[in-house]
Amino acid sequence: MIDLNDVHLTLPSEAGPVDILRGVDLAVSKGETVGLIGPSGSGKSTLMAVMAGLERPSRGRVQVAGQALQDLGEDALALFRRDHVGIVFQSFHLIPTMSALENVAMPLEFAGVRNAFAGAEAALAEVGLQHRLSHYPSQLSGGEQQRVALARAVVRRPSLLLADEPTGNLDGTTGGAIIELMFRLHQAANSTLILITHDPALADRCDRIVQMRDGRLEAAPAMAAD
Repeated sequence: MIDLNDVHLTLPSEAGPVDILRGVDLAVSKGETVGLIGPSGSGKSTLMAVMAGLERPSRGRVQVAGQALQDLGEDALALFRRDHVGIVFQSFHLIPTMSALENVAMPLEFAGVRNAFAGAEAALAEVGLQHRLSHYPSQLSGGEQQRVALARAVVRRPSLLLADEPTGNLDGTTGGAIIELMFRLHQAANSTLILITHDPALADRCDRIVQMRDGRLEAAPAMAAD
């Protein structure tokens, strides 16, 4: 599903070029769950953006769902994300002027799906928000907003689900409920799940853990101790 080979990303800054990714190699099978851990600033979110085609590597090969992303133009990358990728962010990233139903229907409308609102309503029912269809983000709790974001991410049944600290803005109980829901939806869609987290217990729920440090992947602590 994912095959990264010697992926580098260097960005300019006033102080000179900054190496964000420094030769990342990673292979992930279809349906696998991977916990991506590491200190802040280690490059985890940037690596996720590269997998999603949101950042273009400076060099190296990025193959996801059979597509060589480094060879695609911006329009082709947008179509790739539409058809293959769902993303759940820590900060929800809902459109404040749209209702929950409209937020979830948007990916379906972009894809030209008929009955987009019916599909969105079914996705919101899956996350237990069938009673909140007409509510705007400001009228929803943090947990409810993340449920809407999760419904939006999975409504197209993506082959790749990316989650960047999805419980970071939630209390423990609400975050736990969101994680249970996310794993259940991942299993239902047989999607590949990449989960960025600072929570070791959450990472342990994945099939395996990889750790990022200074733009490189290394063995996770538990694996290094073997």
